[in-house]
Amino acid sequence: MSDSDLSRLRIDHREAPPRRSRLLTRKRLLLVLALLLVVLAALTLRFNAPISVEVATVGEAWPYQGRTVLNATGYVVPQRKAAVASKATGRLEWLGVREGSKVRAGELIARLEQRDVLAQAAQAEANVGVARAGIGQARAELHDAELALGRARDLRARNFVAQAQLDQAEARALKARAALGSAQAAEKAAQAALQAARVAVTQTEIRAPFDGVVLTKNANVGDLITNFSAAADSKGAVVSVADMGTLEVEADVSEASLAKISLGQPCEIQLDAFPELRFRGEVARLVPTVDRAKASVLTKVRFVDSDPRVLPEMSAKIAFLSEAVPADARTPRPAVHGDAIQQVDGSAVVFVVTDGVARRKSVRVGGRIGELVEIHGIEAGSRVVLRPPASLRDGAAVSEGTRQ
Repeated sequence: MSDSDLSRLRIDHREAPPRRSRLLTRKRLLLVLALLLVVLAALTLRFNAPISVEVATVGEAWPYQGRTVLNATGYVVPQRKAAVASKATGRLEWLGVREGSKVRAGELIARLEQRDVLAQAAQAEANVGVARAGIGQARAELHDAELALGRARDLRARNFVAQAQLDQAEARALKARAALGSAQAAEKAAQAALQAARVAVTQTEIRAPFDGVVLTKNANVGDLITNFSAAADSKGAVVSVADMGTLEVEADVSEASLAKISLGQPCEIQLDAFPELRFRGEVARLVPTVDRAKASVLTKVRFVDSDPRVLPEMSAKIAFLSEAVPADARTPRPAVHGDAIQQVDGSAVVFVVTDGVARRKSVRVGGRIGELVEIHGIEAGSRVVLRPPASLRDGAAVSEGTRQ
């Protein structure tokens, strides 16, 4: 083998660097591409990440809330209420009412056993008859005595009889007149006894003192009813009755706030039992004394409109108003905090949050109701964004915090 052939077998090291350079260039391109993908993913996550916002709920506000000068709490109380009992003592024989029964003034609602007092009344009535018969007999006796006296006087004038006979006739007439007076007095006494017996009968009959509704039933047929219920196993009042037309709300008002209320002042009454309703009221009376322990004055607010759903002892909230609420403003309105409303191109908009997405919606704004703003075009209960950030766009994802 010659030298020329050996030279062909040499390895040419000058061709290796270009291949290695191309490999390095590819690796660098792949690395740059991976970095770009990472940056692009980070930017995508950043721009698509939910925006943290504060969310409030659209509520219902009553127009009177903007006219409220003072709030108080109290209870519904009937101003005319009675624990109906009997002046007599006896066993309850009949009871004609139960809880919720409506009664009229003078209506018989219960009766005690009365056989003994009825017997006494019958005896008294018979005694009146005896007394009247005695009066008749005395009158007949007086009539006979007066006739005899007339004859005796006539005979004495003619000297046909002695003076003694005339004196006897005059004495007899006087006795007859006295007997008649006694019989008449006895008849009056018998009448008085009869009246007392009848009163005793009426005392066994328990009647309603006024028009009202039975609130509680305290006794049952067979119970012993006494004037004083301290006796063992006895009852005092049979039922309690209230005049539902005199229902008022009694509330304690701080003496420091007395200057804010006055007689006849309009009020709005809310019952805890019916939170969705409002009842018109007005200040009826201020009790002219201060509770030293509580530094408050008892204020009584009457209902302007009666409602059968209002019951004694219900809890109530009272809003004392600066002026009466018109009839067309006695319904709740949707309202929201003013920070949720934005002005865009001259129109009011809000961002409504639904399923984590904020949607912009145009609304119509009304007047202010206290700290809230009346709003139309959106339903109560909707959730809206408070103080929307400048980056918030329609359809953006949001993460929310709630403000009541």
